[in-house]
Amino acid sequence: MTQQANVGLAVLHVLQTADPAAKVMAARRAAREWRLGRLTHDFRDSMPDMPARPDSPLLLRPRDMPRRGKGTSMPRRIALIHALAHIEFVAIDLAFDMIGRFGAQFPREFTDDWMRVGAEEAMHFVLLDRRLRAMASFYGALPAHDGLWDAAKDTAHDASARLAIVPMVLEARGLDITLATVERFREQGDNQTAKVLNRIYNDEIGHVSVGTKWFEYACGRTNQAPHDHWKYLVKTHFKGGLKPPFNDSARQAAGLTQEYYLGIE
Repeated sequence: MTQQANVGLAVLHVLQTADPAAKVMAARRAAREWRLGRLTHDFRDSMPDMPARPDSPLLLRPRDMPRRGKGTSMPRRIALIHALAHIEFVAIDLAFDMIGRFGAQFPREFTDDWMRVGAEEAMHFVLLDRRLRAMASFYGALPAHDGLWDAAKDTAHDASARLAIVPMVLEARGLDITLATVERFREQGDNQTAKVLNRIYNDEIGHVSVGTKWFEYACGRTNQAPHDHWKYLVKTHFKGGLKPPFNDSARQAAGLTQEYYLGIE
C-alpha cells in the first residue's frame, strides 16, 4: 500500500520551486491534492528561512528601487504591473509558508483557507504576467524588492504576529490603494489591466478576512483581546506605521473593523 503524501511536503515543494511557471503549477497541484483529500494533515517537514527565487528579477533593497513616476507612458505602466506581479509572486510563498510553518497549530480549516488563498495568489500572478507579455514584457524584465519576505522572516516565530502583519497590514493596504490604481488604468484606456486588478481586489478582501478570522481564533485560545494584541504586534513588527486613507468599507467586509486600526496611524 502506497503511503499517502503529507501536506507539509507538498507545501515545501512550492517554497523550494524557483521558476515562476513551475511554482504556479506546484501551488495549484498542492491546493488540488489537498482539496481532494490526497494529503495528510502532517507537518513533519521544516520550512526554509527563504524560498527559492528565480535568477530574475534582480532583487534590490526597497530604497534602491528606481522610481516609477506618475505618468501614463507604457514603460511606467509596465513597471507598475511588474511590481504588482512580484507582490503576487511572493504572496504565493507567503500563503504556503503560513500553512507549512503554522498549520499544525490550527484545525484543518486553517489549511483549507490558506490553500485557497495560495491558489488565488498563483492565479493573480498568472493574470499579471499575461498582461506584461501582452505589453511585450515579462516578469523578471525589471528589478524588484523582497521587502514582503522581510515581514515573513520577522514573524516566523509567531503565528499571531504573522497573521497580524501579512494579511491584516500588508494585504489590507492593497484594499486601500487598489481601486485608485484600477481607475488610473481605466483612464489610460487599459481596461484589461483594470479588470485584472479589480478581480484581485475582490479576492484580497477574502484574504484579509481569512487572516482576521484566524488571528481572532489565536487570540481566543490565549484569552487576549484581539484589537489590543493586534496593535501591540503591529507596533512591534511593522516599521513605518499605517498610512491613511483607509478603505473602511472593504476592511469592514473583511472583518478588519476600525477598532483595530484607528489611532495607530
